[in-house]
Amino acid sequence: MSDEPELTAADVAERAGIPLDQARRLFRTLGFAEHGDERAYTEADVEAMRLMVDILGEGVIDLDVALNVTRGVGITMARLADWEVGELVQHVDEATALREGGDAAWVLARLGERFEGLLVYAWRRHLDAAIARMESVRALDDDPHTTDLSVGFADIVGFTALSNEVSRERIGELVEVFESRCGDVIARDGGRLIKSMGDAVLFVNDDPMAAFATAEGIINVIGRDPRMPDVRVGLATGGVVLRLGDVFGPPVNLAARLTQVARRNRIIVDHATADLLPADKIESRPLPARPVRGFGVVEPVAVRRA
Repeated sequence: MSDEPELTAADVAERAGIPLDQARRLFRTLGFAEHGDERAYTEADVEAMRLMVDILGEGVIDLDVALNVTRGVGITMARLADWEVGELVQHVDEATALREGGDAAWVLARLGERFEGLLVYAWRRHLDAAIARMESVRALDDDPHTTDLSVGFADIVGFTALSNEVSRERIGELVEVFESRCGDVIARDGGRLIKSMGDAVLFVNDDPMAAFATAEGIINVIGRDPRMPDVRVGLATGGVVLRLGDVFGPPVNLAARLTQVARRNRIIVDHATADLLPADKIESRPLPARPVRGFGVVEPVAVRRA
């Protein structure tokens, strides 16, 4: 099978047995650029479209659902590819690669198959975990997309000002350390990292105490490290909607808003979370009521280990 682009979008659609407009839509949903009538496609693109035809032919899901799943694949894979290329190219010993007659692309090609195996392994493990969570929610609620969770939001204090004061390399290192340490803490306490936004992370946990432990852990590994900037953490608990790998709902927004009133290296929670934390382990202190955008006047609660 040739890897050289020899096919147009119309060729791909015809060989896959799918309307051209639908094929173009699927390519866009995957995050691929439009190429008009250029010969920019290969047999691999035909096989991918045939997979979609087969999936739709099963009749289990319709095109809209297929497009939503495809969009998630495209967004995730694009970010993963950028992450891998940036990390590998930055740290590979280029001199060694060049001595062997290769370049950065050669290094990535050499490692790609093994990373592909790791990708499939991780996807299957996470898929099993997601199914288990969904079945657990279904056992308690008729709506599998909505459930009660503790939502945490942690951000770096003064990141904008900091990024104007230090080099791009230093900022990149800070973000990398921040994301990796937060990810480790979240996984350790049984939570899920929903997304990372460079200077902030959003995570969820089924158990409010575990969410508190995560917030405490993030402060310990980031804010207590003299080489790292301070952090602020907000927690809120309540019903959220699980959709497209993300979470939505008032607790998500409130957790983010609470970080804006939190002191450095402190945990601020809403009353719903405070009420669920064990009083013999956690000391709660209501703070003065204040206006919080989108929520009116809110009385945050500062929490720490008793």
